[in-house]
Amino acid sequence: MTTQSQQMSVPQDWEGSIPEYMVYRSLIDRQGKQPGIDFTFQSALLGGRLDKGGVVIDFLFTDPPDLAINVQGEYYHYGLGATYIQNDIIIRGQMAGQGINLIFIDENDVLEDVNYYVREALNYKDHSKLGGGR
Repeated sequence: MTTQSQQMSVPQDWEGSIPEYMVYRSLIDRQGKQPGIDFTFQSALLGGRLDKGGVVIDFLFTDPPDLAINVQGEYYHYGLGATYIQNDIIIRGQMAGQGINLIFIDENDVLEDVNYYVREALNYKDHSKLGGGR
């Protein structure tokens, strides 16, 4: 069986993960979004990674203006324990305080059917473990 990630060629200069690239391509190819116009990738907010309380959002949208998506890697976001899970919940709260709905997409879901989960996220539906999807 060939997964979607095995079929996708990731550019050498891509600075994110393979699942993040899959979401990026789905946003452009299947959802008609334009980077730099409809969304930005790796947006530093509240100081980014360098400031205490700062965050980096994987996909921050200007269309719609109240939406953001973070891709949740299985190891980093769930496998390293409760502290990392708590951090993601705090980040969701921080974004809500800014008027932004942060939708998580789990890495395994991206690898299974990226277009479905991206479309669902664009409709503010969170199927992730943190969103109650599992």
